[in-house]
Amino acid sequence: MVTLEDFKKLDIRTAKVTDVRDHPDADRLLIVEVDTGDEKKEIVAGIKKFYSKDDLMGKDIVMINNLEPATIRGVRSNGMLLVAQDGNGIVILKPEKPTNPGCTIR
Repeated sequence: MVTLEDFKKLDIRTAKVTDVRDHPDADRLLIVEVDTGDEKKEIVAGIKKFYSKDDLMGKDIVMINNLEPATIRGVRSNGMLLVAQDGNGIVILKPEKPTNPGCTIR
């Protein structure tokens, strides 16, 4: 079980997708550049089966901004795009209404 104090350590915020490109070494991964309000970051995401690059461009998303960076197939990922998953695939979590990049999720 996660404590409330542990949950509070997560920097969950909105971001805007500013660029999307194919991962050079993986068929199922995309490299998603986002504006977090403070900076631009790249996230490696396994969503290519469900979303095209055009679907993602300009989209408001919800992400974990302070996740420890990870190198995925040779590309550094600096956050995690949040999705919901069921038997039909995945759906990107997004704000109900348009938001500015960097809005904190509470």
